[in-house]
Amino acid sequence: MVPGEAAPPGPGSPRGSAEGAAAGRKQRAAARRKAFSLFVKGKEVPAASRCPGGGEGVRWRCCRQAFEELPGIHRHVALHHSGDVGRQAGLGARPAEAAGCPAGGPAPADSAARPSGHSCSNPEISWALPDTSHVSHDDLTSQVGEVLLYYCYCEVRDPEKLCAWQKALCQHLHLTGKVRVASEGINGTVGGSKVATSLYITVMLSQPLFKNILCQEDFKSSAGGAHCFPDLRVGVFKEIVPMGIDPKIVSYKETGIHLSPQEFHREVEQYLSQATQGESDTILLDCRNFYESKIGHFQGCLAPDIRKFSYFPSYVDENLELFKDKRVLMYCTGGIRCERGSAYLRSKAVCREVYQLKGGIHKYLEEFPDGFYRGKLFVFDDRYAICSNEDIISACRYCGVLWDQYKLCSSQHCRQLVLTCPSCSNKGLTACCPVCQEKELKVTSRASGQTLKEECDCTRRRPRVPIEHVSPRMLGTGKD
Repeated sequence: MVPGEAAPPGPGSPRGSAEGAAAGRKQRAAARRKAFSLFVKGKEVPAASRCPGGGEGVRWRCCRQAFEELPGIHRHVALHHSGDVGRQAGLGARPAEAAGCPAGGPAPADSAARPSGHSCSNPEISWALPDTSHVSHDDLTSQVGEVLLYYCYCEVRDPEKLCAWQKALCQHLHLTGKVRVASEGINGTVGGSKVATSLYITVMLSQPLFKNILCQEDFKSSAGGAHCFPDLRVGVFKEIVPMGIDPKIVSYKETGIHLSPQEFHREVEQYLSQATQGESDTILLDCRNFYESKIGHFQGCLAPDIRKFSYFPSYVDENLELFKDKRVLMYCTGGIRCERGSAYLRSKAVCREVYQLKGGIHKYLEEFPDGFYRGKLFVFDDRYAICSNEDIISACRYCGVLWDQYKLCSSQHCRQLVLTCPSCSNKGLTACCPVCQEKELKVTSRASGQTLKEECDCTRRRPRVPIEHVSPRMLGTGKD
């Protein structure tokens, strides 16, 4: 050693320990990056079979989901397979795993499956509200705005807290709409100015609870505003979409294979081509309510005549033979009903495969406004429908002229929707059926405030759960 020079740090010195730890971290990080790349590589789809419909869009498949772009599969692997990557890298259990997170088998999406850097425990809910001091009141409350539609399935350990934050956030931004919160996630449709909805999306994406799960493309937007809803309703429920079955029994984690709008378009194109020749083994299933599919649907679809999504499980049970050995292509408004609906259909183990339209009709129409979906898209707000093409596929309930603009039945005791054209409406034909029309006259002559139980031809004549008698040829030509 040269006189006056400090001795090199020994193995036990603080400096030596720090350098050793740093080198170890670099080595582990390099091993993890390599394992991550190999894991993603292992999920690649062979070029010959990249799309069920014969396209080239899908490049990776994992956990029954399809991915076209690298950031998508990277985000999925980081979120759902962090433990698998760690084990493949030979890193052993991380401190968080030693504290009680699963160490064997694929990490479940709601526990250890968190991106590197996130603890296994459920992230705390942030109470942050956006700074609106730079925004004028007029801009924040402008009637020229949009309506957002979104959902996010994730583990929520404190739904009440999330509900309270959502209510405060929406009030802060002068948003109206409906938000459902449950232990399985959140489902919302809110309206406001474009400034307000933009701030809402930003805050939602920065919420730790939704980080790396919810992304920008999960928000569907359409022209509208706060005026599209009568008020703001935020509440805690057992399910974020009311199917009527405990999420622990039928989980969104068992959902069908997601198809992008491009893939779904190709699948429908192939289905319609085969169906005209009577060769199709596919069912194109609309899992919305009858009044939704009545004014707009995909060509050649099977649209169940049900009033509520909670009837869908019973519909499947009563028509299992219809789905036996079939490939099922499912769709709904924004995708959320297909998450649980496809899981329920798969639980019956009768279909060959179940696919669903990712992002729903909303996302499909963004890319194919004049595609295979014809008519209007029903929405659950005061607009009732939005359009992307000029087709009208429904008719006035009274005279039969083409008409697709819903109104509420004029009878006070009824909440049914009715299609009545201006001509018939001017004649006083504004109820959903003759029974309601008569009751309306009786109610108006009674004391105000008196209500009657809903009972009319619309509800009495419609079976709660219809049993389909559909031949293969009928499915081929479509059931409109």
